[in-house]
Amino acid sequence: MAELNHTIVHSHDKRAGAAYLAEILDLKAPASFGPFLAVEVGGVTLDYAQFGGDVASQHYAFLVTDDEFDAAFARIVARGQTYWAGPGHQGENAINTHDGGRGLYFDDPSGHVMEILTVPYGG
Repeated sequence: MAELNHTIVHSHDKRAGAAYLAEILDLKAPASFGPFLAVEVGGVTLDYAQFGGDVASQHYAFLVTDDEFDAAFARIVARGQTYWAGPGHQGENAINTHDGGRGLYFDDPSGHVMEILTVPYGG
């Protein structure tokens, strides 16, 4: 059975992007791997790469426990960062309750749309 091992995340500033994600999700500090800064998330590595041109916004969703959600949410709020209930920036500073869980979207330093959710879609 195949499983996702890693993906490359283009970033205006790979150090800022990798450190940001690690901080918000309370993960191990990013590790250098060749030209990348790698952030390990649940067995998959997000390899942040410096990219000089326009960075196309991507979406990354992270399934978290209720306690992890509360902690990440507190870090987002402490930064004074805007978050949304929907992926297209709908419902500013609101949390959604899809499928009986909680979820929210927030932008990383390069404009990628990050999501944390406590229940997978479809329940």
